[in-house]
Amino acid sequence: MSERITQQALESCLWGAAVLLRGLIDAGDYKQFIFPLLFFKRVSDIWHEEHQAALAGSAGDLSYAEFAEKHRFQIPEGAHWNDVRQQPKNVGQAIQTALRQLEAANPDLLAGIFGDSPWTNRERLPDATLKNLIEHFSTQTLSVANVPEDELGNAYEFLIKKFADDSDHTAAEFHTNRPAVHLMTQLLAPQAGESIYDPTCGTGGMLISALVEVKGSGGEYRTLKLYGQERNLITSGIARMNLFLHGVEDFHAIRGDTLADPRHIEGDGLRKFDVVLANPPYSIKQWNRTAWETDKWGRNFLGSPPKGRADYAFQQHILASLSAKGRRAVLWPHGVLFRNEEQAMRARMVEQDWGEAVIGLGPNLFCNSPMEACIVVCNRRKTAVRKAKVLFIDALHAVTRERAQSFLKPEHQQRILQAAWETWQTDGRAFWQQMDAPVETLDQIATEDDANA
Repeated sequence: MSERITQQALESCLWGAAVLLRGLIDAGDYKQFIFPLLFFKRVSDIWHEEHQAALAGSAGDLSYAEFAEKHRFQIPEGAHWNDVRQQPKNVGQAIQTALRQLEAANPDLLAGIFGDSPWTNRERLPDATLKNLIEHFSTQTLSVANVPEDELGNAYEFLIKKFADDSDHTAAEFHTNRPAVHLMTQLLAPQAGESIYDPTCGTGGMLISALVEVKGSGGEYRTLKLYGQERNLITSGIARMNLFLHGVEDFHAIRGDTLADPRHIEGDGLRKFDVVLANPPYSIKQWNRTAWETDKWGRNFLGSPPKGRADYAFQQHILASLSAKGRRAVLWPHGVLFRNEEQAMRARMVEQDWGEAVIGLGPNLFCNSPMEACIVVCNRRKTAVRKAKVLFIDALHAVTRERAQSFLKPEHQQRILQAAWETWQTDGRAFWQQMDAPVETLDQIATEDDANA
């Protein structure tokens, strides 16, 4: 019987797999091979674990142990990890065939999850390299008994961050600074039974953060309804694997362009959500502004953003997706607060009393970008004391930089939260050293925005 794997050993194993690819492919491409292999190994080991448990419970009845009902995922004959491991040549083709068979055998759960990675490109991935990868992963048994879901999920998140650190600017497409995500989640305080949405979900980190927050507070996290959309094929598959590896079974993470083709629809309109967390891609230049001007979903209620910046298209999509009790926290570059070409839309947003808080953070929180960040919190159900007011927190100096990494320390997160909650619960002001947290009325904000225009 295999022994439990320590977190350190697990993380070392996962990163060791990536090291085997160094010099063969770009670091930014590691993810499209390592994550599918990790997920394939996990699914195979769990299937074997379930099979053994069924045999033990049925006095060795092989037919009983292979019933579909005994397994979370179905593995067709010849498509198990061990089948691929035994292939002496054409390993890339064997992997690709097994992954496609897994998708076909589990259409409701796994359709398209493995993406379109070029497994059969021998110039990039010769048989020897793929066999080394297979043997490397085979040194560990990734059963639930050996690696509980929380631990494997944490290791998966570790690997996502390592890939982001090791990649170029494209890392921003699939990784958002996790302490910032944690702060955003705590500000919204998701509750059991609520619906959580990320319209640009990347690898699923914000959805996972909501899950962890509810679980950590003792809530019944299994009642959460998780929804996401992601344009990139590979990244959307990674998000789905991430959710599965964290033990989430009921979620809806769909591939698609959120602005051009929102996929979460209910009746004749957008589905509404209780909590929205997002870090949209900033200042997209290639998007269909013409279609937005007559958007059939009614998302242009603040106006049409400039052609070269889709930020306020995402802004309006998110606001239009809030339920009657909905609230949202979005991580933006500071530019969304001040740019002249968006001033009219910003003014309408203020007039309609969407804003609840703006938290200014320091630079370098975005992957491989020096831009300063901010969190903008909105709420459809502001309490009486919060109506017609917006809380501003200057936390520019709360960002710590160590070893070329920028992040929020836990104590800084707590102080920002304390400043927010103390101010929200009173009609006064909260202060923390250099972090001033004034409350401004809508008239004050409009006056200042006009002055800056």
